[in-house]
Amino acid sequence: MMYERFAHVYDELMADIPYENYLAWMVHEVGELRGKTVVDLGCGTGTLSIPLAHMGADVIGIDLSQQMIDQATSKALEEEAQVDFHCASMTEFSVATPVDVVVIAIDSLNYLVDETQVKQTFEKVFQALKPGGKLFFDVHSIDKIAAYLDGPFIYEDEDVAYMWSTEPGEVPHSVYHDITFFVKTDEDLYERFEEHHYQRTFEIDSYKKWLQETGFSSSLEASGIFGNEHVNLRHFILATK
Repeated sequence: MMYERFAHVYDELMADIPYENYLAWMVHEVGELRGKTVVDLGCGTGTLSIPLAHMGADVIGIDLSQQMIDQATSKALEEEAQVDFHCASMTEFSVATPVDVVVIAIDSLNYLVDETQVKQTFEKVFQALKPGGKLFFDVHSIDKIAAYLDGPFIYEDEDVAYMWSTEPGEVPHSVYHDITFFVKTDEDLYERFEEHHYQRTFEIDSYKKWLQETGFSSSLEASGIFGNEHVNLRHFILATK
């Protein structure tokens, strides 16, 4: 299962992801988050959910992987953050009452490899948001998907090592990821396991078109706040209901 074992090493491997920039972007666009209800869709291990809760937001964290939700729940307890975590698909999630913000961070949307799934997710988000509510998300650029095919990539430190190999998918701008991990155990041995992932991106104009068709009144790309190193790798989009 996708992310079944990955949850245990996810945080270490995502250490360079610009979560602080995401928070700054949200505050810049929404203002004070205290008292706002935020859905972190594709929340992973809660790395964005937890600081949002510490900022005073009422946070609902949703992820397809139960292992990710379990890890996120443990982290939230350790960091004394109040987050309501649930296991659900982003194409089928729902909320009891409308929310102020939905965020789909760090290429989570790229795991939806069919445009119908992307449209379904946008529709679910639209239904979940209050009038004037905002959706923040990012997706891989087409250049980033192409760059993945330059692999394999190898990473190693004292506690974990991996080899990340890729191959093109069957449809345009898609990629298969095959990751072999070696993770140090408490007995100073290394446990091996594998993860297999499939991602796809679309032209940025397609995402904007689907947002408009869903009913979002506007969408725009963030610029500057994420630094030059992310300019050609990801598109950061804000849409308003």
